[in-house]
Amino acid sequence: MTGTRIAALGHYQPAKVLTNDDLAALVETSDEWITSRVGIRTRHVAGPEEPVDELAAHAAGKALAAAGLGPGDIDLVLVATSTAIDRSPNTAARVAARLGMGSPATMDLNVVCAGFTHALATADHAVRAGAARRALVIGADKMTEVVDWTDRTTCVLVGDGAGAAVVEATGTDTGAIGPVLWGSVPEMGHAVRIEGTPPRFAQEGQTVYRWATQQLPHLARKVCERSGVTPEELAGVVLHQANLRIVEPLAAKIGAVNAVVARDVVDSGNTSAASVPLALAKLVERGELPSGAPVLLFGFGGNLSYAGQVVRLP
Repeated sequence: MTGTRIAALGHYQPAKVLTNDDLAALVETSDEWITSRVGIRTRHVAGPEEPVDELAAHAAGKALAAAGLGPGDIDLVLVATSTAIDRSPNTAARVAARLGMGSPATMDLNVVCAGFTHALATADHAVRAGAARRALVIGADKMTEVVDWTDRTTCVLVGDGAGAAVVEATGTDTGAIGPVLWGSVPEMGHAVRIEGTPPRFAQEGQTVYRWATQQLPHLARKVCERSGVTPEELAGVVLHQANLRIVEPLAAKIGAVNAVVARDVVDSGNTSAASVPLALAKLVERGELPSGAPVLLFGFGGNLSYAGQVVRLP
């Protein structure tokens, strides 16, 4: 069986930074109120001239450069996003056009905050099946475009950005991208929504918090079991960056005592599908996770969908 691996990573965030004090000038809130509830201090905000596909293309270009590849080396582009306004051409096709690719298959996946880990699993399956040789997997969202800036319960949470990974065949089943555990809780789709015209982000924060704190430890341990890795062996834990009070305790709850825990939510806020690859790419770039180390990735969110896998780092 053909194996797969992540060959390289890349990330991108817009230059504009919005602090909690900046938000306090817009709505009734404060730095203390935000940090004590979700742990966020800053977030990056894209301008009106920076669409989702531009964020995605920047991250993808960095991943290709890190892998030593050109646009013509990719035959599948998957973009996880829930904030692309246009339906056609899709975001993946626009990324391919921006990067000057030849004729890759191009698909968008909308699984909101769990989008990247779903897309990574889809790329893994496609390469293993021989349908693609190299895939570009991108999580990109412009959450600030779908938020109500008068609603202090949601506008303090979100940020914009993109993260990307190059997935390629290895020729042997190395287990560099482990088996996915994925699913959803369809009857709880009301808990996280982007609905209406214009679309607006809304969530039932306490519902999501209770589900995440109660269910994530069990699900995370199952991901490790499927990959044949014990939590103690994990070098890193990268969860969807929704809330520091969800992210920080997870490693201890599953026994990942040696793991570096991604805390990018503090600097980036909730970037939805971008959050897992964005946080992972930063940890690798800073040298906080060694090459070949096993890292748990887990996305969760809209529809209360979830997907996770253990990967070995490039």
